[in-house]
Amino acid sequence: METGISDEDILLRLKEVLHDTFEIDPSRVNAQTHLFTDLELDSIDAVDLAIQVQDMTGMRIKPEDFKNVRTVGDVIATVRALLTR
Repeated sequence: METGISDEDILLRLKEVLHDTFEIDPSRVNAQTHLFTDLELDSIDAVDLAIQVQDMTGMRIKPEDFKNVRTVGDVIATVRALLTR
């Protein structure tokens, strides 16, 4: 991914990932969506999501970078931080 990507582009890609990986309807996903309460993901799902984000960015995510992620917006911020390193 290039760094000129918008948060909206990241959100669209995350919707695809969540749909393809967890069969979550993209219409349920926005920046305020809580991964665990709204989408019912668990800690193993969060690891899978982190791997997907790594694949998406081509960059390694340290577990501590992802442990405070709670919402889709947090994932977007993590992707943004990886892309601007």
